[in-house]
Amino acid sequence: MAELMQRSPIDIIKVLMNYGIMAPITHTIDFDVATIVGEEMGVKIKAQAKPEMPDLAPAIDANGKTKTLRQRLLEVTPDERLIARPPVVTVLGHVDHGKTTLLDAIRKTNVVAQESGGITQHIGAYQVERDGRKITFLDTPGHEAFTAMRARGAQATDIAILVVAADDGVMPQTREAIAHVRAAGVPIIVALNKVDRPNANPDRVKQQLSDEGLLVEEWGGDVICVEVAAKLRRGIDELLENLLLLADVENFKADPEGAAIGTVIEGTLDKARGSTATLLVQKGTLRVGDALLVGNIAGRVRAMFDSNGNAIETATPSTPVIVLGLPDVPTAGDTFQVYKDERSAREEAAARLLRERERAESVVRKSITLDDVFAQMKAGKVKELRLILKADVDGSLEPIVNSLNQLSNDDLRIKLLHTGTGDISDSDLMLAAASNAIVIGFNNALNATAQKSELASQVDVRTYKVIYELIADIDKALKGMLEPVFEERSTGRAEVRAVFRIPRRGKIAGCVVLDGEISRNSQVRVLRAGVEQMRGRINSLKRFQEDVTEVKTGFECGIGIENYDDIKEGDILEAFQKVRV
Repeated sequence: MAELMQRSPIDIIKVLMNYGIMAPITHTIDFDVATIVGEEMGVKIKAQAKPEMPDLAPAIDANGKTKTLRQRLLEVTPDERLIARPPVVTVLGHVDHGKTTLLDAIRKTNVVAQESGGITQHIGAYQVERDGRKITFLDTPGHEAFTAMRARGAQATDIAILVVAADDGVMPQTREAIAHVRAAGVPIIVALNKVDRPNANPDRVKQQLSDEGLLVEEWGGDVICVEVAAKLRRGIDELLENLLLLADVENFKADPEGAAIGTVIEGTLDKARGSTATLLVQKGTLRVGDALLVGNIAGRVRAMFDSNGNAIETATPSTPVIVLGLPDVPTAGDTFQVYKDERSAREEAAARLLRERERAESVVRKSITLDDVFAQMKAGKVKELRLILKADVDGSLEPIVNSLNQLSNDDLRIKLLHTGTGDISDSDLMLAAASNAIVIGFNNALNATAQKSELASQVDVRTYKVIYELIADIDKALKGMLEPVFEERSTGRAEVRAVFRIPRRGKIAGCVVLDGEISRNSQVRVLRAGVEQMRGRINSLKRFQEDVTEVKTGFECGIGIENYDDIKEGDILEAFQKVRV
């Protein structure tokens, strides 16, 4: 400060002493104190204007959808600063349909052999060149990672390649991938892989795709379908040509000027190099030495490498880079931005941590709930009710879907993002969180993984046993007449390891508590091979010979169920409670 004022530091120290501030020459003073010192010494002190940083917080558009980072950046960038950039492509599909083998053929390197069991264990980002133009590929473990980014408002993908094996056809994970890509509004190219196999049947697969709403071009639709044999490198050139053609149609652009902003693709802890982050630049140019804020982690770019491991100095939009220099491992899907200096980045990181802590303390549902559909519709915040429907069997799906479609009206239409059979999974919750949707279950429940997910408390999940009750609730929500309901929440699960018959007491199940806790007098459902056999009440709970009120995870216990003797080894006893929502 003395240098800027062209005065002696001793003079400033004297002024501070007059105000009771004992400060050495290395002391940092704030703006208010500096103003007082300036007035005493006849020097005007003016606050330095902070550079305007774009707001990277997720925003909602007119249709109630979360705006992606790319959309928000384009909104604040003048058209004259935008230039063409490489498309970013994500490869999705069912397990073992050849996603990584396809990328391997494109990059002409052997990645599959490095992976455990030939299944992708990590998220990678690679860049290839075709006819002098670059294409960026994101190799993800599946649609969960794809949607996790969307849920954080940082969708990075421009085009999705859906890999379907010609000898296997459309599988459950294929359907889920289609639902996730559709919800993201990303154009799809179908790569029909393994067409060289003797039992390959491309026409049958195309028919299955049309049943899922993906009508290929040769059948009069608008979905590009390329037949490939990844292991033989057949059809790869045609696939890349179609990718570039679609990129020309979509006209992907970005602003290469100014401070870099983008998305974290992957974060890992390397034994030799420390915290490493794979970043995808979406605006500006990232340079070695830049002060970086990633989520709530502040650091500096010490070194930067491209997808081939070569050290580079700069990275422009759509370029994936590995960055060293962050103190902690960032989370995939977090956004990053460059600040003028490390101090500013640290200050913002501290502020974000504080905001995050405040949000965690006041737990609120982020997704829309069925209870407030009517109010939000009247306020103009939602124009469509997005649902994810899971039923126990295929036979239940069709009548429910038909009945729900008839409930749509001019003010609010029902959109089914995904339908399927089986229990409600973590993937369903993730899709609901990213798409602001409600999960409806029929004759099923949340699986064990979904119950432990933090999204279970943020997404509105409703389960029903009777179809007309399900339809009636949706209808009431659309008309603003929905009554509060109770939902069942699991408190613990125990596995029956042995069954004992006690005189005058009936059968007692010798169990081990798998998770949560089992309480005496709580309600319980008996699951055999995933199918509910009955529900009742626990009337006896013992540890050895002693009666206890509760048993926690990992402990053994004896459980008696009121008026039920058909207990068998291998059964799962799930304790639950009804909670008003």
